[in-house]
Amino acid sequence: MGQMVSDDKFEEEAARNGGIIKNGREILFQAFNWESNKQNWWSKLEDKATDLAESGFTSAWLPPPTQSLSREGYLPQNLYCLDSCYGSLSELKSLLHKMHEHNLRAMADVVINHRIGTTQGSNGMYNRYDGIPISWDEHAVTSCSGGKGNKSTGDNFDGVPNIDHTQTFVRKDIIEWLIWLRRSVGFQDFRFDFTKGYAAKFVKEYIEESKPLFAVGEYWDSCEYSPPDYRLNYNQDNHRQRIINWIDSTGGLCAAFDFTTKGILQEAVKGELWRLRDPEGKPPGVMGWWPSRSVTFIENHDTGSTQGHWPFPSDHIMEGYAYILTHPGIPAVFYDHFYDQGSSLHDEIAKLMQIRKCQDIHSRSSVKILEAKSDLYSAIIDEKLCMKIGDGSWCPSEPEWRLAASGDRYAVWHK
Repeated sequence: MGQMVSDDKFEEEAARNGGIIKNGREILFQAFNWESNKQNWWSKLEDKATDLAESGFTSAWLPPPTQSLSREGYLPQNLYCLDSCYGSLSELKSLLHKMHEHNLRAMADVVINHRIGTTQGSNGMYNRYDGIPISWDEHAVTSCSGGKGNKSTGDNFDGVPNIDHTQTFVRKDIIEWLIWLRRSVGFQDFRFDFTKGYAAKFVKEYIEESKPLFAVGEYWDSCEYSPPDYRLNYNQDNHRQRIINWIDSTGGLCAAFDFTTKGILQEAVKGELWRLRDPEGKPPGVMGWWPSRSVTFIENHDTGSTQGHWPFPSDHIMEGYAYILTHPGIPAVFYDHFYDQGSSLHDEIAKLMQIRKCQDIHSRSSVKILEAKSDLYSAIIDEKLCMKIGDGSWCPSEPEWRLAASGDRYAVWHK
C-alpha cells in the first residue's frame, strides 16, 4: 500500500471495532524506563497521576504488568498473575482507579510474541505451561523456536518459546485475557510489543475482539544507513512504507510508533535539518504519509534510559519535543524527560502541550514547511501555529504572530 492520506474507511471500521480514538487529540505518556522495576513503581505513578492529567496527557503507557522471568516484564509466564516487580495487584488497581478518576487512560504493554514455559517439553526446552492459567502444551509454540506448532508468521525472538498465533486455541485464550485486562483489571488502551514477531492480521483480530479505546504497535525496523561511514540515508521511504504496510494489515485499527521520524529527527537536530522535508515537501516519517496512525516520540525504554540502544542527542531534547508536539501525528513524551531531568524541562514540555491543546493541533493537522536547511527548520501548522528549531535565527514576518514559547534552539508562535 502506498502513501496514506484518506482515513475515512479506516475511521469507520476503527470506530466500530475499537483501536483508534476518533478525535486525534491524543498525547501519550510513556510512564516508565528500564530501571522502574527497582522501585515501588505503581505507587510512585499514583502520586504523579494528578500532574499527568493536568498537563494534558490522555493515556499513560504502563510497563508490562504480568509476572515475568525478567524484572522488566518482557519475559512473561503467568499472564493472569499481576504481581510483578512494579508492585502488587492491589497497588496496580489503586493506580488504575486514580487514573480513571482523572480521566487518564491506562495503556497495558501487551507482550504476546513469546512466553516462558513452566515445564520441559519433549525436547528438553521449557515450552509447556503446566500448573498455571492458560496451560498450553508445545503446540502453542512455533516450530522455529522449539515447539510443535506451525512455523512463525514473523521474525523469531531468539532464546525463548515464541507463541504460535495461527492456533485457534491460542488466539481464543489471548482474546479472553485481553478482555479480562480491559473489563476486570481496568486497562483501556493496548501497546503491542515486538509486533515484527507475528502477523499483523492477528493484532487486527485481537483489537476487534477486545476493543481497546486506542492501540499502538511496536514495529521497530532498522533505518537505512550507507557505508563507509554509515550515515543515515536522506530517503527513508522504504522504512516508513514497511511501517505503513503493517498498520494497513491491522485494518488501520492499530497505530504504530513512528521509528522513521525518530531516526531522521535525531540526525536532523545535529545540524542537518534539511532532512525534515522529503522530496514532496512533506514530513519525512510515517507522520508525512499517515499521520493519524503515527505515534511520534523521541525516546523510549529501549532507545534511551540505561539501555541506550539508539539514543536521541541529550542536548537537543527540547528541539525534538518542539517538533513532535507542534506537528501532526500522536505525540508521546518519555518519563525521563518529564520527571528526571529537572523542573524546567518538565515545564517546557508541558507548555508545548498546552499550546498544542489551545490551538487545537491534532493528528491530522496540515503542515506547510517553510525552511529546511542545515541550521534551520520552520513550519506553519494548520495556519494557527508557527514554529522553528535549529541555531539559525528566524521569525514569521506577519505581525499577527505572537511568541508563545521559546527555549534553547526552538520557538513557537500563534496568532
